[in-house]
Amino acid sequence: MDRAMTAILPDDEGLALTRERFLTAEAVEPDQVREAILASWWRSREFHVPADRIDLPYTSEQNLDTPLIRGAAPVLERLGDQLEGQPISLILTDPSGIVVSQRTGDTDLHRHLEHVELVPGYSYGEQFVGTNGIGTALEDGRPTYVFGHEHYAEHLENLACAGVPIQHPITGKTIGAVDLTCWRKDAGGLLVALARTTAEQVRQALLTHSNLRELVLFQSYLQACRRTTGIVMAFNKDIVMMNDSARQLLAPADQTMLLSRANQELAETRRATATVTMSSGNKVRMVCRRVKGHRDGDIAGGVLTVKLIDTDDNAPAPSSTPMLPMFLPGVVGSATPWLQASHEVDRGFSRGEWLVLAGEPGTGKFTLARGVHQRRNPAGRLHVLDAARVTPDWPEDLRRELVEDPVDALVIRHVDRLAGPDVRTLVSVLAEAPRSTWVTVTLTADTDADPGLLALFPRTVAVPPLRRHAEDVADLVPLFLSRLAGGGQLTCSPAALHLLMRASWPGNVTQLYRVLKQITKRRRTGTIVPTDLPAEYHALTRRPLNRYETVERDAIVRGLEDADGNKVRAAKLLGISRATIYRKIHEYGIVTADR
Repeated sequence: MDRAMTAILPDDEGLALTRERFLTAEAVEPDQVREAILASWWRSREFHVPADRIDLPYTSEQNLDTPLIRGAAPVLERLGDQLEGQPISLILTDPSGIVVSQRTGDTDLHRHLEHVELVPGYSYGEQFVGTNGIGTALEDGRPTYVFGHEHYAEHLENLACAGVPIQHPITGKTIGAVDLTCWRKDAGGLLVALARTTAEQVRQALLTHSNLRELVLFQSYLQACRRTTGIVMAFNKDIVMMNDSARQLLAPADQTMLLSRANQELAETRRATATVTMSSGNKVRMVCRRVKGHRDGDIAGGVLTVKLIDTDDNAPAPSSTPMLPMFLPGVVGSATPWLQASHEVDRGFSRGEWLVLAGEPGTGKFTLARGVHQRRNPAGRLHVLDAARVTPDWPEDLRRELVEDPVDALVIRHVDRLAGPDVRTLVSVLAEAPRSTWVTVTLTADTDADPGLLALFPRTVAVPPLRRHAEDVADLVPLFLSRLAGGGQLTCSPAALHLLMRASWPGNVTQLYRVLKQITKRRRTGTIVPTDLPAEYHALTRRPLNRYETVERDAIVRGLEDADGNKVRAAKLLGISRATIYRKIHEYGIVTADR
């Protein structure tokens, strides 16, 4: 065994004890097992995978005439010939982990793999067998090596395996995995490298097997990307492609809506232009065109370009390139939805506009207003009144802050909770207030605020929920930990952060802060690991979705909404079978009413 692999292989005896402690619900320190393996163990536990036996589902009817199998066959055959007689197995699976082919050059190893059902037809998905090179690679979406007692199931502990997901060269969608498995004692540094090389060779082979319609569409997509730095998307009934601008500037729901609109337009005409309103309220101009196939009358798909439109004549035209970051004191966040709200509030302040900040509870409406004020007027006075806690002194408080001794900025929170007389008092005092005082009110989105009050505020800015800019969790966690740890050096491990970023956060940023506050009551130094998180966060086992899968998931959600949660009707609307929609609902973790 070479030195490089020796360095990454865990101590076998110590790892066996660590695994035993985990299986008996004892505490496991983060330095006792690799983070990726520990995260997989947690998922395996949530899947209720049996650790003492192999019990896998079997698929008797498999389609062996797929692009993956056709492209991989010559690659695996060449490698198999080179490894003939060696104790190593070459395994190819579909995207769910079902083994479609297995070639082993050693009789003893082949017999053992049959015993543990690592043969065609059986699924080695992580939800069935726990931590392993195939299922864990597909779950994490990245190359994975699992050695000996790192396996969750004890019958696999004498094996070593390296699995690598295979992405389609055009769509980027995961279409399977290649895995190299050998005896643990024979594992060497070349195992991982060879698995990576094999997966790349299969990907290249798939490019040569791609049909002409896909290649024609891909070429048209690349040409459109070269002509503009803006938003570009290409699609047909099988694939969706989009550039970084589309991914960064468009919310998933907007991506789905634009693709649906373009599909409708191109069904009637060869080229179309339309103005579309996005979920944020911003408008875009969409230009889409058909892409001809290689035969007369054949349509390869469609390409659309999107340009953002600023409907406010006084506002600077938005750039087609990703939005520049904005520094606000005490505020973090670089995701596009958060930056859009930040820039809107900043523009409102610079014009002296009074603003309504609308959003779900806990999204950071007050924090955003305070950050913009401190950026623009750091020496100015900012005061806060909470309309949810109105006292008999409410009229006097308003007059003091706005008329008698006007502050530089006033934030009035929860104005949607004001009763009739108190609303009229606020409207009356605001009418007397000097425009030099920047007034901002906050309210919960989709609530009915008094029209007379809203008439005094020319613009409403929507503050996005945390689930729409979940990538900002990576910035929020260190910020909150620095405040909560009381001077201690407390960090968050990548595995724990990954779980936090995948949560839905119905309570938004406030909920995240409370979770971290509870953790810091028990731990104030060191590193937060998955075991430190509340139990509900361990169940978040869904892997990050690629662009195509995100569009597909949102289309299913929209179909279910249109069908009032009826899965059979939604399947008909989407043009898919009932079996497919049930599988996709489970695969994407979509929560809906059982109908």
